[in-house]
Amino acid sequence: MRSSNLFALAASLSTSTAVYQGFNYGATKSDGVTFRYQADFQSLFSTAKNLVGTSGFTSARLYTMIQGGSSTNEPTQAIPAAIAEDTSLLLGLWASGGQGGMDAEIIALKSAITKYGSAFTSLVAGISVGSEDLYRISPTGIAAKSGYGADPATLASYIGQVRTAIAGTPLSGAAIGHVDTWTAWVNGSNQAVIDACDWIGMDAYPYFQTTQANGIENGKGLFNDALGATQAAVGGKPVWITETGWPTSGSTAGQAVTGPTNAKTYWDQVGCPLFGKTNTWWYTLTDNDAVETNPSFGIAPGNPLSTTPYFDLSCSAVSSNSSNSPSTTTRSGSPASSAVSASVKSVATTPLASYGGGLSPSQGAGNGIGGAAASGSGPAPTGTTGTGSGPNGTYSNGTNTLSTSGKPTISPTSTSPAIATANAAGHLAGSIVGAIGAMMVAVAAL
Repeated sequence: MRSSNLFALAASLSTSTAVYQGFNYGATKSDGVTFRYQADFQSLFSTAKNLVGTSGFTSARLYTMIQGGSSTNEPTQAIPAAIAEDTSLLLGLWASGGQGGMDAEIIALKSAITKYGSAFTSLVAGISVGSEDLYRISPTGIAAKSGYGADPATLASYIGQVRTAIAGTPLSGAAIGHVDTWTAWVNGSNQAVIDACDWIGMDAYPYFQTTQANGIENGKGLFNDALGATQAAVGGKPVWITETGWPTSGSTAGQAVTGPTNAKTYWDQVGCPLFGKTNTWWYTLTDNDAVETNPSFGIAPGNPLSTTPYFDLSCSAVSSNSSNSPSTTTRSGSPASSAVSASVKSVATTPLASYGGGLSPSQGAGNGIGGAAASGSGPAPTGTTGTGSGPNGTYSNGTNTLSTSGKPTISPTSTSPAIATANAAGHLAGSIVGAIGAMMVAVAAL
């Protein structure tokens, strides 16, 4: 049996014995500039564990291994915070910084293993190499000025490099995957990444699918169709839900109205059937700890931080037979397979059909990348140049130095839906569509 198949089998078995449930945590506060340190992460992890009306949110998804503000590739201080709070970690290595950036991420990962030992490695749920890098090199990602990305061959190479780096360490058995928008996974040109992964991380935001009927009454169906399309595309590999959510406040997008009532509906219809059954990292615990964001996906206040959420998290109104499977019909009564095809066809013809994800649509300030990340487009530069690539503002590994300004370039109060409104402070990465693959599928369907 091929080693990649063995890894996939191990990942599948692990998800059957341990199901992770938690939130996404960027390297900065909601202003995209102020770095989070151990005390900040620890307060967030403690709040997540003690949310009123629910339990079990004891996992954290990270985007980078490097502590914000570090010039020596110091491991993120989310690690000692997780150890103190007994919070599991879906590690992230930022993959859009070129080879120098990946070298720095790997240095931080190996340093963390040495520094924290089994207290750290025993908490690792998996390792994500990159976040929405495939989206950012798509025509729509480039048009949205979402910053540098990485092509499939590069990502597959990085995944191999991480496997080599952890071989012979306590993390040698960790499942490695990649996180991207669902539309990237149905893009056949990205197959090399699927082949390299043990698991697939899917980001999906019906709120942003503005070319479709995306009111809250269709939120569950759009999410389930995205999940079904992803599962069909990845050849049986485990699909983890790495980002989804509905805004508790902010501007209307298409037919999608924000607010606690609709956020609760989405939580009940999409989140509750996932929790305890599928590895899920919700977006997000809070995204207003420094400034108000628009839209805001936080399910609880961030300033001051509170364990009292904006809506009931108990899932008490959810029936036991609720599930997340592709919808059987659309609002118009079309079969589910037609609905998925229509979704793909729609995103192929409209640039801003579907986005949302790990960082700001323009530069990813929520992960400490800063405004310069939006100063380029396409695959990240290599060598000693390539500004806008570093999740902590600076990469330095002795031979490559990549620096960024660390400041967002768009207003935290920006509300224009035409420019991927989730702005710098919202930690959203423009997971707009993988348009090339969508076009290929749409053409085949004609």
